[in-house]
Amino acid sequence: MANSSNANALKEGSPGVPPCQVACPIHQDVREYLRLIAIGDFDRSLEVIKRSNPISAVCGTICAHHCEDECRRNNVDEPLSIRGLKRAAVEFGQADFAPPADVDPAKKVAIIGSGPAGLIAAFDLASEGCKVTVFEREKYLGGAPRNFIPLYRLPDETVEQDIDNLKKIGVEFKTEVEFGTDFGLEDLEKEGFKAVLISVGLTASRGLPIPGADHKDILLALEFLKAAKRENYRLDGREVIVIGGGNVAMDVARSAVRCGAAKVRLACLESDEEMPAFSWEIEEAQEEGVEFNNSWGPKAVKIEGDSIVGLELKECSSVFDDQGRFAPTYNEENTMVIPGDTVIFAIGQGSDLEAVEKANIPVDERGRLEFDPATMKTPLENVFACGEIVIGPSTAVEAMANGRVAAMAINNYLEDKPFVSSMIEEDVPLPELAEDVAENVKKVARHVIPMVSPEERSKNFQPVEKGYTMAMAVWESLRCLGCAAGALRVVEKCADCLTCLRTCPYNVPVVSDQGDLMIRDHQCQACGLCLTVCPNLAIEFRAPYIAEAEEQIEPAVKKLVASRNGSPAVLILSCGLGAYALPGFNEGFLKNKGDNVEVVKFPCISKIDTTHILEAFQYGADAVVVAGCAETGDDAAEKCPFQDTLYWAEQRVKRVKSILKDVGLDEERLALCNFTPEDVDNFGEAAAEVLNKINELGKR
Repeated sequence: MANSSNANALKEGSPGVPPCQVACPIHQDVREYLRLIAIGDFDRSLEVIKRSNPISAVCGTICAHHCEDECRRNNVDEPLSIRGLKRAAVEFGQADFAPPADVDPAKKVAIIGSGPAGLIAAFDLASEGCKVTVFEREKYLGGAPRNFIPLYRLPDETVEQDIDNLKKIGVEFKTEVEFGTDFGLEDLEKEGFKAVLISVGLTASRGLPIPGADHKDILLALEFLKAAKRENYRLDGREVIVIGGGNVAMDVARSAVRCGAAKVRLACLESDEEMPAFSWEIEEAQEEGVEFNNSWGPKAVKIEGDSIVGLELKECSSVFDDQGRFAPTYNEENTMVIPGDTVIFAIGQGSDLEAVEKANIPVDERGRLEFDPATMKTPLENVFACGEIVIGPSTAVEAMANGRVAAMAINNYLEDKPFVSSMIEEDVPLPELAEDVAENVKKVARHVIPMVSPEERSKNFQPVEKGYTMAMAVWESLRCLGCAAGALRVVEKCADCLTCLRTCPYNVPVVSDQGDLMIRDHQCQACGLCLTVCPNLAIEFRAPYIAEAEEQIEPAVKKLVASRNGSPAVLILSCGLGAYALPGFNEGFLKNKGDNVEVVKFPCISKIDTTHILEAFQYGADAVVVAGCAETGDDAAEKCPFQDTLYWAEQRVKRVKSILKDVGLDEERLALCNFTPEDVDNFGEAAAEVLNKINELGKR
């Protein structure tokens, strides 16, 4: 989590950046695209995602979601399912990339490799007006994810969706052409390329020099995964031993199950807690019947006659030294043999630099590409590098981040501008959620992404995740705490009356040791209650959500007055979240509501002020209905995350009713209704009684 020591440096007015955004290697605006899902606007959510992520479909499917590790809901219950929500935005939304800058023919760039790092570099450079061509030696575009990640995790059509979008902005792709063999730097120079980016990833599997490792039934991870994905490779009836404890080992083991293996056993040096594979990958492999042998290292492949009969293991006493470096030690006296007739090494990947060397790009004495991370350059003037070939094994999104830096370096180079990677500013994350705040945040259970059952999914390579329904995505995104979106105290207006302190259900406003009021804006939950009760209007909202809703009131009422045809003009000020963001309300009620009814949605009725209601009457509305959400049980999947919403909505409505009475208007022209999700889904019926009563009152 973000370091709480940042708290002292975060004064009012500078709360920092949401930790999820900082943790994302490409710094996506997570909070904003989750908010847009919460209001049902999947199109705009996808538009936000596509501003900075050219392979959103791939990331929504396989991203390691580092953002979730830093989500401040970890201090309350469970993090947001951010990757699952990205996938929902891709599946339910429609959006194109922003139009790229006009192509400058002098800015022609060749990218070698179509993996995540190369694709984001292509996107960034094309957006800056570069003419980009991506060269790929394989038949299929997408790099390691496309060629090695099993289809049950990453379907081909998911990758193609992202590739097609890149083609639309002018990125050109050439497949089945190998750098160093089919073409070289001189050829690229002749074709007018001014810069070359090497982004070929780690494509060489590693084995171990143990006795028996040269047997014909020894396989290497990447070769096996590619054969299983592209050649329908089968292991019918065989007993498979997988060596390794990382994510690739999980892919190998789970693919072996699907390739018909009678039994799959996995052996790795690490203990359960030390395994480098993601926890969910381990859990899903176990569900599919993979047997784990932890804290054991391979000693020898056991062979009888011409056949493998097992793998001899020795106890691994420790994997890392006191400095945390990989330095395994063994108890050579404690050994065992696990049975099997096929062994697959999945102990890591390395660089296959044969093509690079053929192209005369310098490689050091240890067989690594020569590279300066400050400039992203190789020793050759116009040749740059990025991705796993220079940063080593990483997640797809970490490689993308490095590709983005390379694109900056190349664009500056083409424009004859200086560049060093230290020029890139780092965001400051918000501190952890304070304990006294976290304990007052409602616990809302994370919505588990639906999965195919282990029994069914282990029989084939069909996707194992079903993904969220639209409703699940809306309710899950509603769990977002809106970090750094809420209250901002205008110190010059503040009278230190402590109204906000008495109102806030989260203990965000505090009195300092000097006796001054301070709103700990880095702890604010963006509920809006303090904003609507401050008598001196000394609190503003950082995000524009409330202002955007307020601006809709006048035009909505004027439209009503012009089109009501003798019926009373009714403005509904509704919640815009949860059930109000779903088709039942939007497609069912809004499209059939009649000309005398208009709706303005707020991000929760807690943010509707008395002034908003009075403005509606001032502009000519005959009646106003405030439509919120009924309280639900603690175990409900559909639950408002905010505290005290109904109480404060009732107080404001009572206040306005008393004002209406003072000016001679029937107080029944203002109604507060709170509906269950089922009611909202059939809003016309649920609100019929109050709307009929208003019709009886007529125009004022």
